[in-house]
This record gives sequence, C-alpha cells and structure tokens, in this order.
Amino acid sequence: MERLPVSSSNLASVGYDEVGQVLEVEFRNGGVYQYVGVSADVFSEFMAADSLGRFLARNIKPRYPFRRVG
Repeated sequence: MERLPVSSSNLASVGYDEVGQVLEVEFRNGGVYQYVGVSADVFSEFMAADSLGRFLARNIKPRYPFRRVG
C-alpha cells in the first residue's frame, strides 16, 4: 500500500485502501500497522485531526482490529 508522509511527532506516514477499508500507519520507530474496517469518513476525520497520534489512540486503536505488517 502506498503511504504518504505526515506531519506528526509519532507517525511517519499513512496510507488508506478505501475498497478494503484498511488504514496503514508507519510509526517513527519503524513499526507498520494495518487497522481493518476503517471507513472513508473516519479516515477523513483522522487526516483532518489536530493531532494524528491522539486521534489514532482515542478513535482507531480501541475500535478496530489491527495487525503488524512491518
């Protein structure tokens, strides 16, 4: 999945597959995780958030299954 760099102290890049509803996040420490079932609306809210890390921690990590892919 193609990821784009983001401005965040904790995240390095973010990608999204709208068809599969998969959010892929690369952390600055090198870990890459995919969150499954994330709707396009939630992804849009995530990308518009003042803090991507805070939004991820509060609205995505507790609600969506994930897997480490890198």
